[in-house]
Amino acid sequence: MSVSAHGDKNMEENEKLLTIGQFAALHGINKKTLMWYDEIGLFGPAAVNPENGYRCYNYRQSPMLETILLLRELDVSIPEIKSFMKNRSAESLKYLLDEKITELDLQLMHLQAVRKTLVNHQQNMSTLLTMDLSEISIIEKEERCLVTVDIERDISFEKEVELITAETARYRLGRLHDASYGSMIPVASLLRGNFDNYTKLFIEIPFLGHKNGLHIQPKGSYLRAFHKGDLKGLPLRYEKILSCAHDQGMILSGYSYEKGINEAVIDRVEDYIVQIEIPIIRKRII
Repeated sequence: MSVSAHGDKNMEENEKLLTIGQFAALHGINKKTLMWYDEIGLFGPAAVNPENGYRCYNYRQSPMLETILLLRELDVSIPEIKSFMKNRSAESLKYLLDEKITELDLQLMHLQAVRKTLVNHQQNMSTLLTMDLSEISIIEKEERCLVTVDIERDISFEKEVELITAETARYRLGRLHDASYGSMIPVASLLRGNFDNYTKLFIEIPFLGHKNGLHIQPKGSYLRAFHKGDLKGLPLRYEKILSCAHDQGMILSGYSYEKGINEAVIDRVEDYIVQIEIPIIRKRII
């Protein structure tokens, strides 16, 4: 077959008419969608059978329909698509796609954050099912960026909520389920026996990168322990943690990071479990 003949054959294929059912099946949609697109003036058939009024389409219309379907999948409104279809150009399509790619990137970032939150909850539940509350262990942690709020010793709970709300709004967090949060107490205070000298609240936002003003929770070894029950019993737990560190020649530094890990599955304060993590600088030579 000659090149010319081959081209003629392709042209014939492109001009061959398909029924509305065939054209709908070709694009994986319901034929009622094509009927609606025609009725609202968005996308019409190539021809209408004068004898029975049936709509017919050809292959050359496929790219146009696929563009419409793509834009609909991206939640572009019908009026926006109609406006685009009347003034189709590479420039206008690029503008539309640039806008939608930006939106998708934000959605992906949010989904990644939600996934990380779910993984954290899953890990907490696994820990709850397997942990020994009396155990004090050494773990390794990666560096994390935390949003922190300075607090005073006699700050009210209402003021704490107000401060956290302001920070979540500042970083466009939206809802607290996207973050883990807790409190911080300087190791220097613990070593002096000041077990209630909390100086900061922290919020860990999964999708937040390095930014000026953020607190860096350092990478490295941490002493990890748990406390169950009334928070009034925390000082006794800290005494055991410090005793363990001393006996093993560990030097602790920075802050103790406390956070609840089972709020979602308890009703009584007696069942509340606090996770405590304190950075280890090095082992002292003994």
